[in-house]
Amino acid sequence: MVVQRPNARPTLEDVAARAGVSRATASRVLNGSPKVSPAALESVNSAVLELGYQPNQAARTLVTRRTGAVAVLISEPQPKIFNDPHFAGLVKYSAVALGARDSQMVLVLVHTPEDQLRAQRFLAGGHVDGALLFTPHQDDPLPILVRKLALPVVFGGRPWGSLRGLHTVDNDNENGAAMATRYLGERGCRQVVSITGPNDELAATDRLAGFRAATGADDRRLAEITEGGSFSREGGERAMTALLARVPDLDGVFAANDLMAAGAMAALRAAGKRVPQDVAVVGFDDDESVAPHTEPPLTSVRQDIGRQVQAMVDRLFSLIRGEEPRQRHQLLPVELVHRNSA
Repeated sequence: MVVQRPNARPTLEDVAARAGVSRATASRVLNGSPKVSPAALESVNSAVLELGYQPNQAARTLVTRRTGAVAVLISEPQPKIFNDPHFAGLVKYSAVALGARDSQMVLVLVHTPEDQLRAQRFLAGGHVDGALLFTPHQDDPLPILVRKLALPVVFGGRPWGSLRGLHTVDNDNENGAAMATRYLGERGCRQVVSITGPNDELAATDRLAGFRAATGADDRRLAEITEGGSFSREGGERAMTALLARVPDLDGVFAANDLMAAGAMAALRAAGKRVPQDVAVVGFDDDESVAPHTEPPLTSVRQDIGRQVQAMVDRLFSLIRGEEPRQRHQLLPVELVHRNSA
């Protein structure tokens, strides 16, 4: 029989007594050890629910040196993070994947130099067990700074500079762009142009490289048939207008993300061009909040953000456990999703 003081918080000893097991066995169950019998697992979990037991997180942290939290750091201006569905997806899938690991997500938004210093102090301060980093810009110092930290870190996408000592999970941006461009040629397009992303982001430069490889364009021709669109809907519309003026007989467009493709389709409509009868359009991302909802629905290269984040979380928790993955860099395949725009 378990005797509890009125209003006293249940202890581990109370759980063990209620379950009819030793304190050590109850502790192993609560810490997720596989070295417990199914009967003990069921008894201890039932006792936890009956007693309303909550582990003392501060004491557990002292023993295990774990905080139960993981930082998700995104190095972008806040308006872009909350307005671009790609980043909204990263946050959503990170929260889901970390929640499944019983880990609390700590979202860290970084844009200014002050933000970067604050983030570095936070990551070095023992507040989290590890970090998922999304730092796409060329001038971002964080990839260099985190090398100095004794903290498991996994990057989403390749950061600029040397990858030595880093762990990354990326999508096959170059092959995806080449696939989209070749598809436009296969469907009969003879003048294919591209709306490109910012040249300080490796995802954008990889997609441009794939477009160039598929078209075989030299430097002069590439400058003529490409226009930057800043990965935004408004940028895509401006770039499409510029390309129509420069290449009036264009009949195929590869946009390096779905937002720019949506903007391009708006510019084509304004110019009296029909999609896909006059101009076929292919995007990149296959974003669920954009691609199926354009008019007509957008053919797009699908990069599975959920799969990328899950792979990052799996890799991070291996590092937290002290296990070194066989390969430091993981490249995920992409696929072309066919809809009516092409």
